[in-house]
Amino acid sequence: MTKQDIKIKTLDGTAKARLFRPAAPAKAGVILYMDIFGPRPALDQMAERLAEHGYAVLVPDLFYRYAPYGPFDPKTAFAEEKTKALLLILSGGTTQGMTIRDGSAFLDALAAEGIAGPVGVVGYCMGGARALNAAASYPDRIAAAASFHGGNLASDAPDSPHRKAASIKARVYVGVAGVDRSFPPEQSARLAEALRVAAVDHVIENYVGVGHGWCVKDHSVYDEAGAERHWKRLTTFFKETLG
Repeated sequence: MTKQDIKIKTLDGTAKARLFRPAAPAKAGVILYMDIFGPRPALDQMAERLAEHGYAVLVPDLFYRYAPYGPFDPKTAFAEEKTKALLLILSGGTTQGMTIRDGSAFLDALAAEGIAGPVGVVGYCMGGARALNAAASYPDRIAAAASFHGGNLASDAPDSPHRKAASIKARVYVGVAGVDRSFPPEQSARLAEALRVAAVDHVIENYVGVGHGWCVKDHSVYDEAGAERHWKRLTTFFKETLG
């Protein structure tokens, strides 16, 4: 496995990203949409693990418009008023529309690195909605879209992913924390109905007993058993869809 730092020219500037490649030629490309705490070693480790399954994994900095910032410790960032306020500025100031525009550049970056063919996307926390919106915005380029503990996937906001379900051609997997204020049961039902009506091949799975952020090792609510279950689901999902 190899890791390289790259710079991606977008319509709004230049985004830093890391690209993780498997030892053998990549079976497909994957874009990993970060959680609110930004690129860091924990996400690098997740990308490396996906690369070990044969994928070239791109981890872009979605907050590049505000760089430099951080780093943040997920265990304490929301407990400290200064870092909490900064995180809310970063996440609130980086709109869904911005990340959707960036998606074209991210996909082009994979192609420029010689990684052709359909792409998979996976997002965590705030990245979950962005992964689904990417699938809706680039339906002919994204074949698989996964979200884990993604928030506001079917909210009242005009940019909520469920509103674009009819544009999705990808297979969709959504892993939901057992109790998650950012994605309550009524949103889960609304998302399921939107995907069903749009005839999207999808699974929404409830991970009972785990909290929002359970998949990521440096979160205070990290759950090893739940995280391993997520890895099994994600790698099977990508294998079935991307090869």
